[in-house]
Amino acid sequence: MQLISPDLHYDFIGKRKIAFIISAVMLLTSLGALAVKGLNFGIDFTGGTLVEVKFDQAPAIADVRDAISPKGYGNAVIQEFGAPEEILIRVQNKNTEDSSTISNAILDGLGEKFGADAIEMRRVEFVGPQVGEELTRAGIMAVLVAMLAILIYVTFRFEFRFALGADAALLHDITIVVGLFALTGKEFSLPVIAALLTVIGYSLNDTIVVFDRIRENFEINRKRKRPESETNVVNGSINQTLSRTLMTSLTTLLVVMALFILGGEVIHDFAFALIAGILVGTYSSIYVASPVMLALEGRFKQDEDEIKEMEARP
Repeated sequence: MQLISPDLHYDFIGKRKIAFIISAVMLLTSLGALAVKGLNFGIDFTGGTLVEVKFDQAPAIADVRDAISPKGYGNAVIQEFGAPEEILIRVQNKNTEDSSTISNAILDGLGEKFGADAIEMRRVEFVGPQVGEELTRAGIMAVLVAMLAILIYVTFRFEFRFALGADAALLHDITIVVGLFALTGKEFSLPVIAALLTVIGYSLNDTIVVFDRIRENFEINRKRKRPESETNVVNGSINQTLSRTLMTSLTTLLVVMALFILGGEVIHDFAFALIAGILVGTYSSIYVASPVMLALEGRFKQDEDEIKEMEARP
């Protein structure tokens, strides 16, 4: 199946200045949203109460939310837990509330809607802010360690400038996806951290495919009697991998869209982060990673020549 003509030669690199402006606008908007609005952290990070309730018959999530909304918990995270009859409700504690107050209010609301005999309180747990701080640090460390490992790996496999291009694309993608959560006010939870790590892996895979073709074409170009410029080689490499990039992105996007639409509230934010990450990651592998790598042309060549010269000295 050929989505893209093999004779296509679109000037991606020639449009890199426009792409840099677009990226700068997206990054500044994301950073501005993070600075002004901040993230809507879930109870995994801020602390809160978990309430597990069992019903006689499987309820609709919308009906459960309608029952507890009058009690002031319309923004609670509600999901099935094990069997369809078992529902897990996650609520952020207000300053003057404790877990018993919250659980009693939720139980009263559900009793008014479904009947007191139709529900059974299974457990009530409190997640303290100390746990939230530890999870916050662990999430940030996970992203930083992943990026450091990628920097080392790409440097070893390719060149240092390739590694800087790959990490620039990853930082670009993560900042924009996190900024979207700040702009939309969606809950930022541990599943979203998992989605961010998935986005890192996806974006890196796409970038490595392009970089691998660039490296192959660089080697071929060096053997030519009349070598082309690195700009033309990089542009040709992106065009050669464009069909694979679009095919991978589209098929992955279809699956994630299905999760977003049909997966329910439990994985809604997770799927949202993946959709944003796939779109931004595909864009960055073409318009961020390769142009940044190309912009570093010759920056490290002098150091390499000096090392070779010193090694050749008696």
